[in-house]
Amino acid sequence: MTAAAGGVAELLSLQPPGWGANLLRGLMASFEIALGAFGLGLAIGICGAWGKLYGSPMVRDLFGLYTTIVRAVPELVLILILYFAGTDLVNRLIGLLGYAPVDINGLVAGICVLGVVQGAYSTEVLRGAILAIPQGQIEAARAYGMSPGLMLRRITLPAMLPFAIPGLANLWLIATKDTALLAIVGFNELTQTTRLAASATKAYFTFFVAAGILYLTLTLFSNAIIGRVERWARRGQPSIAETR
Repeated sequence: MTAAAGGVAELLSLQPPGWGANLLRGLMASFEIALGAFGLGLAIGICGAWGKLYGSPMVRDLFGLYTTIVRAVPELVLILILYFAGTDLVNRLIGLLGYAPVDINGLVAGICVLGVVQGAYSTEVLRGAILAIPQGQIEAARAYGMSPGLMLRRITLPAMLPFAIPGLANLWLIATKDTALLAIVGFNELTQTTRLAASATKAYFTFFVAAGILYLTLTLFSNAIIGRVERWARRGQPSIAETR
């Protein structure tokens, strides 16, 4: 047992020939992609929700088509399409402008690909949160002559936040796990790094359990932060226990 524990410690050591430092770098890459994709998806979601609720018929149809396609097609298929076809499209457009093709950074590509996927789900989460706002607040803002932009900043976003946080929290946790899908295109996030380590050492159980623990740690840390944000967003509102 001691020898086995020593072998595991050596494999997961932060010093070579251990793979611990590589796993932590993979975890950091996963976190960076998830954070960037979640932020991009949130920006798309705000525009999409506003467009589907208050945009022109053409804008509503475009965002409706976008959310339908993204939610209908499996995420792995979307990642393959957006990663390879999107990169090729960008280089073709650059070529038409007379510039040489560029090698798109894997981190940027991963953020953009997952951000597009996150954006469709964020659109629906935020749309539902906006619809949950008491209409009297919106009517009062319009009665005071607020412009749509000012009403969005002063009324809509603050009022919808408590309704949106649970759905957005789930999307963040999904984003942290969806980064593993980027291993299929060879990006060295945590899952891909784990596969490389396991293949090199044949210690599959050890490394995949270690990767699972790292993902769990990230989830527990995220839940703690989300809980604080949710309490802040609901400040001044009665708790569920008080409303019974």
